[in-house]
Amino acid sequence: KRGFDIFCSGLAVICFGWLYLILAVLVKIKLGSPVLFIQPRPGMADSKTGKEKIIKMCKFRTMTGQRDEHGKLLPDEMRLTDFGKVLRRTSLDELPEVFNILKGDMSIVGPRPQLVRDMVFMTKEQRARHTVRPGLSGLAQVNGRNGIKWEEKLSWDLKYIENITFMEDMKIIVQTVKKAFVK
Repeated sequence: KRGFDIFCSGLAVICFGWLYLILAVLVKIKLGSPVLFIQPRPGMADSKTGKEKIIKMCKFRTMTGQRDEHGKLLPDEMRLTDFGKVLRRTSLDELPEVFNILKGDMSIVGPRPQLVRDMVFMTKEQRARHTVRPGLSGLAQVNGRNGIKWEEKLSWDLKYIENITFMEDMKIIVQTVKKAFVK
């Protein structure tokens, strides 16, 4: 699985390097710096301690840094631009995650990394999703993504970790590509 992740993510960087460059320039022009949004997310748990490694997940920035008169960031819906909405809708904001895959923090397919703050709401069974590398795509993404409830996402993640096979990963990749192009 790791060899496949390295091959695919390396190929993506080589084939789509031009797209990364164009998007980075557009983000810089339309949203300013930094171009990347880096957020801590729970990664795969250490097999000895059981404690999740916190990874720095990279995405293209989709929101401005606008603040109110007191210096507090404005609500997300006020900072999300039309350009940012397009990046999110097309999932182009997630392209930099291939560098997380190359680094070994993520996989092409696996449970999508939740926010760190969400870990306190997870049951021990739900935290089992952290026994594998988080993924760029997974069963929850191809079965509803943000249109399904949080518990349902976690259920899909658990279903995935119970049946990890190369063929299952290939099916998820094909479904992900279909959904991306149908959008």
